[in-house]
Amino acid sequence: MFSIDEILDLAIRIEQNGEAVYRDAIKEISQPELVSLLEWMADEEVTHARWFAELKMKIATSSANPFVEEMSRALFADLLGEKSFSHQDVDFSQVDDLDELIAIFIEFERDTVIFYETLQPFIEDEDTREHLKKIIAEENNHITQLMEFTSSDAAFSLNVDDH
Repeated sequence: MFSIDEILDLAIRIEQNGEAVYRDAIKEISQPELVSLLEWMADEEVTHARWFAELKMKIATSSANPFVEEMSRALFADLLGEKSFSHQDVDFSQVDDLDELIAIFIEFERDTVIFYETLQPFIEDEDTREHLKKIIAEENNHITQLMEFTSSDAAFSLNVDDH
């Protein structure tokens, strides 16, 4: 059975991984507009990780939550399928096309949304559920922004000479 601590630790790790990947990507990108977008996204991930950490502390100080009893490893395995939520699965040094890089980021954001949507039904506190919905909306906004960036006419370039 997953404990709420394990689930929140995973959510925090997902957000921290996202922040690290976006900050690393910034070093490889030469287009200012994409750099600004990735900086904003990295900052969003920091905010989300902080919220999950605060939620973890809040739950730790409250009474037992039925959320813990309802979660099981089998349920999560079923609902989440093969999603790894790991940015380490991608060798970014082999990515030399900006559209491919952005597609990878979009997939990570989509995986994160799936995870958070899976959590929603198990959260009984309405304020917590509403905040999680806000985070999901923000993650979906990240996807939209990335998709708009790929459809823009801006000239893309990566600093691939360093690889």
